[in-house]
Amino acid sequence: MYKFWGKVKKHNQRGKKLGFPTTNVNLYKNIPEGIYVSRIKLNGQQFNSITFIGAAKTFGETKLSTETYILDFDKNLYGKWISVKLLKKLRENKKFSSADELINQMKKDEKAARKYFKLTP
Repeated sequence: MYKFWGKVKKHNQRGKKLGFPTTNVNLYKNIPEGIYVSRIKLNGQQFNSITFIGAAKTFGETKLSTETYILDFDKNLYGKWISVKLLKKLRENKKFSSADELINQMKKDEKAARKYFKLTP
């Protein structure tokens, strides 16, 4: 499908506040917006993940960004180089009426990704 890489940078840390801490890297490729099942590679190890590509419409943003939530992972990756491989598109990017509605959808996205990877919650 698609693959990109970059150095993890600090952004606004909104994902962490919503309960889904994400890694953010600059995107230099034209990749369609949406939510994807993905896999990141860090120091030769692979981790299952979900990646958002697009503008955070729910929060009024217009700038394209990438955010990857790594399943079952809780380490600081700022300044580390990662590669992200998109495996399957789950849905399109959309604007939600509230942060709570977005969180509920993110939980559904995580469940779909876990099913894809055949992991238990």
